[in-house]
Amino acid sequence: QVQLVESGGGLVQPGGSLRLSCAASGINIENFDMAWYRQAPGKSRELVASISGVGKSNYPRSVRGVFTISRDTGKNTVYLQMSSLKPEDTAVYLCNANQLFQNYWGQGTQVTVSS
Repeated sequence: QVQLVESGGGLVQPGGSLRLSCAASGINIENFDMAWYRQAPGKSRELVASISGVGKSNYPRSVRGVFTISRDTGKNTVYLQMSSLKPEDTAVYLCNANQLFQNYWGQGTQVTVSS
């Protein structure tokens, strides 16, 4: 059974930082493209960071330089380090694992950026 369990979300002030974790079980993250998405109320799901099976990361322009994706293959865990957070970063952040015929989602962790 595949599980992706996100953690690390919460309430943070504008300009603050958070690190999200995605602990995977039932798969080896080195065999998957791993990604973080976010979904704000009333908006479509948006890709914010990805890391390939060989460890190459990619970001949309909107978060480049402030979000960093990384992984610990020993812990089978993917991280998203977020800095300089803004209120518009408020969303549910979801972890995704994708391979040719397999696609898995976590349940998400809420990030709220507010003073």
